[in-house]
Amino acid sequence: MKYLKLVRYQNLLMLALLQLLLRYGFLKYQNISLSLADWQFGLLVLATVLIAAGGYVINDIMDQDTDNDNKHKHVIVGRTVSESLAYYLYVGLNVFGVGAGFYLSNVIQRPGFAAIFIVIAATLYLYATSLKQMLIVGNILVAMLLSFSVIIIGIFDIFPATYEGNQREMATVFSILTDYAIFAFIINLLREMVKDIEDVDGDYNSGMNTLPIVLGVGRTAKVIFALSFLPIVILLYYINAYFVANNLWILSGYALIFLVGPLLYFTIKIYSAQKKKEFGHLSLVLKLVLFFGILSIGVLTYNLLHHA
Repeated sequence: MKYLKLVRYQNLLMLALLQLLLRYGFLKYQNISLSLADWQFGLLVLATVLIAAGGYVINDIMDQDTDNDNKHKHVIVGRTVSESLAYYLYVGLNVFGVGAGFYLSNVIQRPGFAAIFIVIAATLYLYATSLKQMLIVGNILVAMLLSFSVIIIGIFDIFPATYEGNQREMATVFSILTDYAIFAFIINLLREMVKDIEDVDGDYNSGMNTLPIVLGVGRTAKVIFALSFLPIVILLYYINAYFVANNLWILSGYALIFLVGPLLYFTIKIYSAQKKKEFGHLSLVLKLVLFFGILSIGVLTYNLLHHA
């Protein structure tokens, strides 16, 4: 169980669920060709999960002092798992993850795409060792990597199967993936900023340069409050322009209740939040929004098939 906690198995399960739902809850129901066989797509999911797990491990290795200062954190490396064993685990996860990516790149006859997995693994290492200490840069980077787990499906499963005769259909499907990626980026960016407030004491003692340390907790909360209107406005526009306009009433209701509703709650609460417990609760709210956003893929497909 300690190894599962080390690699943040709950986050990895959400990541795998996102990719599996996009493929089997959406792409498979579209009238398009896909590049990967089912087992090959499973290998793509595995490669993504392994590299992400490696990112969590190296982050815990580098954050031992900070996590000890942040009392709400469950410290694993240095206590229940030795640092040397954690390093071996980190290397193994990345070797298998990048190796799977290299194989898949050759399967779709795009060997250069293997560089994507190498760059992601290297970026996660740089984040853990240096980039996370840079103001805002670390937050944006983590949010981008999550959203890229959506885009990578288009790169490996849609792009290689695109030709002149199906470009319009493929572009439409890819644009939907892009919309999900943008939503995931915004929500995860907000969550990373909230987590920085939670970790402000340990980060300060470790010489980090996060937004709460530079601006203070109160001002950072107000920045998050202002930014939290962005996903709400985007969702309301999307619901009106695409869901309602195409009579997707089930999806419209789902989005209003399970996405817009919690985001409005978050916006109201973040304005007056002060205690670490409150910020921890709001971080969980955003995690639930991400989860409901993932489930909306299935709702979208169901409504498309039954809206008539």
